Amino acid sequence: MPLTRSEKDATIIHGLFTLLCGIVIFVFRDIPVGQRLLFLVVVYNIGMPAWGFFRKDKEWIGLWLFTFILSLFQVFPDWFLSAQLGILVFPEDGCFKIGTVSGYMAGLWAIPLFIILFTGDRINARVSRPAAYGGVAVLSLLIFGGSEAFLWLLPSWYAQNVAMIGHVAVYILIPEIILGVSAYACFQAIRTKPHWIKIPAAFLVMQLYLGSAAFFYFLVEKIIIS
Repeated sequence: MPLTRSEKDATIIHGLFTLLCGIVIFVFRDIPVGQRLLFLVVVYNIGMPAWGFFRKDKEWIGLWLFTFILSLFQVFPDWFLSAQLGILVFPEDGCFKIGTVSGYMAGLWAIPLFIILFTGDRINARVSRPAAYGGVAVLSLLIFGGSEAFLWLLPSWYAQNVAMIGHVAVYILIPEIILGVSAYACFQAIRTKPHWIKIPAAFLVMQLYLGSAAFFYFLVEKIIIS
């Protein structure tokens, strides 16, 4: 089956954005990393809806809007993990802070979440709904786990005082899968609803992630390891 227009758009845009990321991160090293990441986050979250409006693609805009709202809410779990549990660190990186969280994080989550949910949507259309959920779970683990493994090199956030596999915190792997799968399921349920519904829906997904992160931290660190 040939690629749809939306699939072609997503491939081109994310390919160009990946190229831009490489240039900004590895060429402009004299600029603080937090400011470079903030620039990339702003570009992505302006470019995505702008492209949707240009192509008159309401599905594209609706998906981006949900992931962006969820990304804003995701500041709270990061804030809890860093300020209350002290197991997540956002070093001084030249970007403003929201509590203990680097400001670019408010929009950064939208990037992987859009990719994950869009991919799940296309798997559902081409294969089946169970395959879509499986694909979303695997992609969530790969993207979020990969971020944990490598973004500390910039340096961006990193985990501390928890069980690690390399630089990946063990406790957060299942919550990150839950985040991807619950976000996908939630968007499927509300995609045809008015846009304001995305706000409470995204809030509920964030609450599920926050609760699962706290639960698996307790389970792994305080019960299994202790």
